[in-house]
Amino acid sequence: MIESVDYQMLGENIRRARLDSNLTQEELAEAVECNASHISNIENNYTKVSLPTLVSISNVLETSIDYLVRDSYNNKKTGIESEILLEMSKYNDRKREELLRIAKVL
Repeated sequence: MIESVDYQMLGENIRRARLDSNLTQEELAEAVECNASHISNIENNYTKVSLPTLVSISNVLETSIDYLVRDSYNNKKTGIESEILLEMSKYNDRKREELLRIAKVL
């Protein structure tokens, strides 16, 4: 069975990641080398994002494509696991060990 991408959720995930990165649509557009209206159209599901643009957005927002498209997966935990690994890679070994201990408690 061919599944389709949930572009509405993809746009919402991009918006959420952009806001978490404290970027405006204009700043993201400049970094991705497109215009702000294109970012707005992607976030509001007025247009479908191309793969090259999605890769650029993912890189600028320092998140994974898996995380952005996680709502289109049958196995949603894959995207979340990728995002956790990505976040943990930003820390040194000591901090990662602390986070692991916290995760085990949860």
